[in-house]
Amino acid sequence: MPSSLPADAALPATRDTSLPAVTPLWETVIPAGTHWSAVLRRGLALRIVDIEGGANLAAVFYRQEDPLERYNMADTLKAQHTAHLTRGHVLYSDMGRVMASITADTLGWHDPLGGVGDAALFAQKYGTARYQTHRNDMIRNGRDSLVLELAKYGLGERDLVANVNFFSKVAVGDDGALDFVPGHSRAGSTLDLRFEMNTLAAFSTAPHPLDPRTPYEPKPVRVIAYRAYAADASAPADDPCRTACPENGRGFINTDRLFA
Repeated sequence: MPSSLPADAALPATRDTSLPAVTPLWETVIPAGTHWSAVLRRGLALRIVDIEGGANLAAVFYRQEDPLERYNMADTLKAQHTAHLTRGHVLYSDMGRVMASITADTLGWHDPLGGVGDAALFAQKYGTARYQTHRNDMIRNGRDSLVLELAKYGLGERDLVANVNFFSKVAVGDDGALDFVPGHSRAGSTLDLRFEMNTLAAFSTAPHPLDPRTPYEPKPVRVIAYRAYAADASAPADDPCRTACPENGRGFINTDRLFA
């Protein structure tokens, strides 16, 4: 994304002071430095909570019925004229369809640019700690964690796409440099992610690759599932994510046609 493009060109910076009441269907905790995945049906939403503060939740997304269709970072940012994600933004697939929408956000900034750390980077920053000697305190990097989750669904390394880093902030300098902002997310920071198509989602709570802090101290994340709308329905015509910009309106139409 060009550094001269304002990060909030399409939408004003928005931060919810309160969250809508929801009826939980189930919930789980993704422990610090681990990984998790699920198939999330159309109309389901996840309330995602940074339990302790300082969390990073790397996430990748695929259409459940056809995983060749997957989250596209470039189209997501280009269509919405933004270099960060927050309430009102959506996640686009590489087919121009809306996969998921951020319907609530108490934090105001989530990173789509920084990528995910691999084994070499983590060994350089944190050293090594293997399961054979450290058990659950082993050091897990984000890339391998996501690949392990994708393998459960017949996907592999070649299927790994650019990810979103929820709860992390990376500022883009005038020279194009990416600067990690420490202390961005505090305990209780929350976003709601609503799924507009049946989606395979994989997550890792490993630290952000640009986080300068050592030692290795990942943080846990709570995930609460609830029903945002019926599976045979769709987001209403006046939904803020649908109406945020003309591109989003067209993206929702493309998605709705899958379920017509």
